[in-house]
Amino acid sequence: MNRFGEMHCSIAQAVSVVAEPWTPLILRDLFLGLHRFDDLAEDLGISRNLLTRRLEHLVAAGVVEKRPYQERPVRHEYVLTEAGRDIVPALLTLMAWGDRWSTPPGGPPALLVHSCGERFTPVVTCPHCGGEATADTVSAVRGPGAAQGPGTMLLAAHHHRSTPPSPATSPPAAPPRLN
Repeated sequence: MNRFGEMHCSIAQAVSVVAEPWTPLILRDLFLGLHRFDDLAEDLGISRNLLTRRLEHLVAAGVVEKRPYQERPVRHEYVLTEAGRDIVPALLTLMAWGDRWSTPPGGPPALLVHSCGERFTPVVTCPHCGGEATADTVSAVRGPGAAQGPGTMLLAAHHHRSTPPSPATSPPAAPPRLN
């Protein structure tokens, strides 16, 4: 396990699973329908040894499931588990950021179409008011699992706030930001 997996932080925990080089692209390809090892290796242009290590890590983390599709010789396909499918919105948001801030020449290589049939750009919104969740509209407060340790200095420093402020109270003077 890397140092991120030791931090008491949800982002660090997620990074320890999905942020190794090549891993987001492997997850993207699985989401887009490439499931066989040879197809993944060809599409990504990644070495077979590195792809094997990344897939083994994702299987061990419960993000990808390895299923046999042929008996002689035994061959496997890889599919996203429920946890793997839950990372797709984060990948789509990362894609939208890339489309906005580092678009390849010629424009975005892919466009997204929702099940309603309309093209869209992913936006994170508040489920309560529908407002866009941005660096300017979101703050973080200490949660029930907050603990002092590596990667949690901001939350530990605000130990007196164990619950979010109610709408009737004024917001904290300097809320910690998740960067």
